[in-house]
Formats: sequence, structure tokens, C-alpha cells
Amino acid sequence: MSALIGLDRIRSPVNENIIPPAVPESIAAPAPAARPTAGAPPASASGRWIAVVAAVLAALLTAALVLAWNAQQRVKGLEAELVKRQQDSGAQAAEARLLAVQAQESVHDAAAKLALLEARVAESTLQRSQIEDLLQSMARSRDENVLADVETAVRVGMQQSAITGSADPLVAVLRQADERLARYNQPRLERVRRAVLGDLEKTRAVGAADLPLLTLRLDEVIRLVDELPLLSAVDRRAPTRAPATARGAPSAPVGAASGAASGATALGKWGTRWREMLEQGWGEIRALVRVTRIDMPEAMLVAPEQAFFLRENLKLRLLNARLALLSRQFDIAQSDLRDAQSALERYFDRSSRRVAGALDAVRQVSVQARTVTTPRPDATLAAIAAAAAGR
Repeated sequence: MSALIGLDRIRSPVNENIIPPAVPESIAAPAPAARPTAGAPPASASGRWIAVVAAVLAALLTAALVLAWNAQQRVKGLEAELVKRQQDSGAQAAEARLLAVQAQESVHDAAAKLALLEARVAESTLQRSQIEDLLQSMARSRDENVLADVETAVRVGMQQSAITGSADPLVAVLRQADERLARYNQPRLERVRRAVLGDLEKTRAVGAADLPLLTLRLDEVIRLVDELPLLSAVDRRAPTRAPATARGAPSAPVGAASGAASGATALGKWGTRWREMLEQGWGEIRALVRVTRIDMPEAMLVAPEQAFFLRENLKLRLLNARLALLSRQFDIAQSDLRDAQSALERYFDRSSRRVAGALDAVRQVSVQARTVTTPRPDATLAAIAAAAAGR
């Protein structure tokens, strides 16, 4: 029976009506009446049994057909439901694909926005750190700022002293630091101030060369070189002449006293004139010969035409010494000053006041033109470090 129903479902289309299957003739047609045999039951009893069986079979067939029709209807409903669900699934799949594309685009946008936010967060973090550093630097106490400024000024003064070779920049910086620390009545800074005062005294004790004064002295000596007398120059002294008391005296009047008085006056005039003539002659004779002690014979051998080059060479030596002083090359300046001093002592007349003054000026410049080692303010730096550390 189930085979018949399955065959009917296979053969019939979905949308057509169900046609009940044909009943086989062996089942539908009543069987011919058997011949009565001897000892058989009566014909009416067998017919009733056959009718009952046929009715049962007809009922079973009808129930089977009804069940098959119901199953067919349920299958059709399921097929329609499947088609509908398939269509809904396709629509949902298309919608899901669209949503996936939109979600992917949203993810890309979100990633871009996230990268931008991360960049801004990093920038804000950097700015925050800078602002915190600035706030920390501004939040430092006044004492720390003063210590930092004093330390910076002292180090700058040390550099300037090392460059210029003079202790004046460091002295000025230490003096300013002392004045600034004196304005703050803080026990914490008192130790630093004592260290500054100690370094200031040590720096002042170092003798520094006054370069402007030394250059002025050299300029004065250079100006006097052309006027300094040489040992080889001939000293022509003018002969000493007695004042002629009676040379310009008016003659006696004609009507003077007696003749004896006029004769005595004439003899006195002639005696005075003869004395003047003798003294003038003796002076000329003495000028012909001069006796001089010569300690350095080469100084007397300088020819007059060589005196010009000697003076110019001395000027060049002094100018080189001046330039060396200005460039703080004290070794070169000392060498040139020694050569200039040797030339002054050898070729010039030291008995002259000008030569003596020039020699004295050159000696003073040579003594003062010394390399000065500026002391380091280590005590001040150590006190500043200790105060900054809070000790």
C-alpha cells in the first residue's frame, strides 16, 4: 500500500489533483460463486464474509487514499514553505552581503579614525609631557633658580677668562654673584656666598696684566725712538762764553773826568776782550778731542746711514711686542722686549734721560707682561651642587 502511494507521488505533479488509483479487478470484482460442494457451508454465509472483507478493504483503501492525499497536501505545503524560506534566505543573504560590505567600509573608516585618534593622543601626550616639564621648571623654588643662574654665570666667566687669558671676567662674575646672593637672606645660600667670597679673593690675588697701560707705554717708547741719542753720535757742545758786560756798554762822554780814569777804563775793556778770546779758543780746542769710555765697541761702529735702520728695527721690535700683548702671546712679547732692551742698552746713550726712561718703560712692560693662570672657582661650584642637592 505504501508502494502504491509512493508511486502515485512520483507520477503525479505537485500542482495537479490526486487521482485515486484503480482497484484491481481481483480485489474489486466479487469472486464468482464457488460451486457448492458436499459438506460446504451455505452460500449466504460465504457471501457475507466476502462482503465484510471487501468492505474492510474498501475502508482501508479509502483511509490510505485519505492519508496519501493529506501527505501530498503536507508535502505541497512544505515545498511552498521551503520555497518561501529559500527566497527569504536569499534576500537575507543579499542583505547580509550588503551589511558585510557596509561593515567592512565602517571598519576601514573606524581604523582610519582610530589611527588619527592615536596620532592625536600621541601628540597630546607629548604636549602634556612638555607642559609638565614647563610647569616643573616654573614650579622650582626661587633658591633653585638663583643657584642655577649663579652656576651658569660662573661657568661663562670661566670660559671668558680662559679665552681672554685675564681674570677680570671671572672677578666680575663672582662679584655680581656675591651681590645677588646678598639680596637673599636665606640660610641655604649662606654657604654658597662664603664660597663665592673665597674664590673672589683668590682670583683678585692673581696679578693680571693691564694690557691697555702696557700698550700705551710701548707706544710712548716707539714715539721716542727717533729722539734717543746714539753712542756713535758726536756731541757738539757750544763753548761757554762769559757775558760781555762791557760789549754793549755806551762809550764815555767826551767831557768825562780826568784822563787817568779814561785810561783805566780802556785797559779794562781790552783785558776782558782778550779773556773772552782765550776762553773761546780753549773751548774750540777741547771740542776737537773727546774722551769717552766704550763698553761695547760695536756701538761706536754704527755708521750714520745705518742709524736709520737701527731705529726702524727697534720700532719693529716694539710693535711686534705690542701686537703679541694684544693677542695675549706673552712668550713672543717677552722675546721682542728682550731684544728691544738689548738694543737700547747696546747702541743708545744710557746717560741720557730719554734713553733711561725708555729702558725703564721697557723693563716694566717686560715684568708685567706675564702669563696669568686664573684659579678655578671649585669651591663655589661644589657649594652650589651641595645646595642644589639639599645637603
